Amino acid sequence: MLAFDDPLPRRPRRVAVAGVSGAGKTTLAARIAEVTGAPHTEIDALFHGAGWTERPEFLDDVGRLVAGESWVTEWQYATARPLLTARADILVWLDLPYWSCVFPRVVRRTLRRRLRREELWNGNIEPALHTFFTDPEHIVRVSIGTRHKYDERIPRLARDDTAPAVIRLRSQNEVDQWVDGPLRASARLS
Repeated sequence: MLAFDDPLPRRPRRVAVAGVSGAGKTTLAARIAEVTGAPHTEIDALFHGAGWTERPEFLDDVGRLVAGESWVTEWQYATARPLLTARADILVWLDLPYWSCVFPRVVRRTLRRRLRREELWNGNIEPALHTFFTDPEHIVRVSIGTRHKYDERIPRLARDDTAPAVIRLRSQNEVDQWVDGPLRASARLS
């Protein structure tokens, strides 16, 4: 497993970004796309249909995405992870402190989206705030319940010789240093 300051051996063309809800996967994926020139596809946009239902075309769309020469996306959805892993050059793991960093982010983001009634994917908006208490699938509750989801999964993946290289970023400072350091340096490689 690589650290934030380890050089990348070559320019990554296919990048998956892992982390729990609220860790900043989409934000980092957009930054990676900007640096590498690879297109960013938000995987939530492929997954969510109207009424927060899974789109029937989801896995076909992911298959088309990963068949591309270059891409950046988020490493989520159990059915999509094997497809993403099989084609990714690197997997960037946002393993940020949960209670001091990730939890405040997911709460702020959810509140902002709900209060502004921001349209997300295919007409969906965040549900009413009281659903935090009534809906076990509320994004903040999911984030809390899955905060240890990758603690064993990604280190196990990193030990697999057939898996992409894994870069573990443990703070926002490490994220920024990795983007501005090893990622930018690798973007100059052929």
